[in-house]
Amino acid sequence: MKKYILKIECQDEKGLIYRICDVVFKYHLNIETNNEFVDYDSNRFFMRASLAGEVKTAEFVGTLEAFLPKGAIIECIEATKKNIIILATKEAHCIGDLLIKFDSGELNANILAVIANRENLKELVGRFDIPFHYINADGIERDKHEKLVLEAMGKYKFDYAVLAKYMRILSPNFVKRYPKQIINIHHSFLPAFIGANPYKQAYERGVKIIGATAHFVNDDLDEGPIIAQDVISVNHEMSWQQMQKAGRSCEKNVLSAALDLALEDRLFVHKNKVIVF
Repeated sequence: MKKYILKIECQDEKGLIYRICDVVFKYHLNIETNNEFVDYDSNRFFMRASLAGEVKTAEFVGTLEAFLPKGAIIECIEATKKNIIILATKEAHCIGDLLIKFDSGELNANILAVIANRENLKELVGRFDIPFHYINADGIERDKHEKLVLEAMGKYKFDYAVLAKYMRILSPNFVKRYPKQIINIHHSFLPAFIGANPYKQAYERGVKIIGATAHFVNDDLDEGPIIAQDVISVNHEMSWQQMQKAGRSCEKNVLSAALDLALEDRLFVHKNKVIVF
């Protein structure tokens, strides 16, 4: 018996769940879990269901389309491991966490490759027998560097690209190649600090809360649809180095949580926000 994830997005109207369940029943599928949500501001219906059985997905989706509002977005995905690639620079905390989970079987994905603009992590990645592509960014125009990165990415068929502290700003041309496929992690300070050593800036300001945000990448720097967030409390007794250590722990946990949600097909991107089931 196979497992599937059914995802539906369409205009809301009466009887949708009844019609969907009727088609599921006719195809001899069993609904193991089900979640729905209606965004009343846009009159938009969202549904995610875990199904068990065996079905020709294209035929099943085609039948559903006939019973749903015009323009419905329907996916029926077999619940198998997805493929990811990781983009990194030199910080090891996020990528190290993902590599360990991959090696232990805790990550519901295959890591196909790591692409980095520094060589710092080459030895670490090599311990896990994962291809490492070093693409030097020093003294190279951004467009040329991105072209080389895209060429390396093009060697792999992947579902998501994970920016594990990849310290490069991606151009709109890069982002549009992989819409809703690039996941980023960054620190979140209240108030916010940018530039060199944000943890030291936060320490000097006496910040009481630090955290992390994982989001899909779009053309607005660090302002893409948010997948997951968390915060932790800090105080005046902590040095900026201790704040940095705590913040990095938060970053890796939030990135891991966001990636798990994506790998389990629990995300719907609606306008500039993410609906999470």
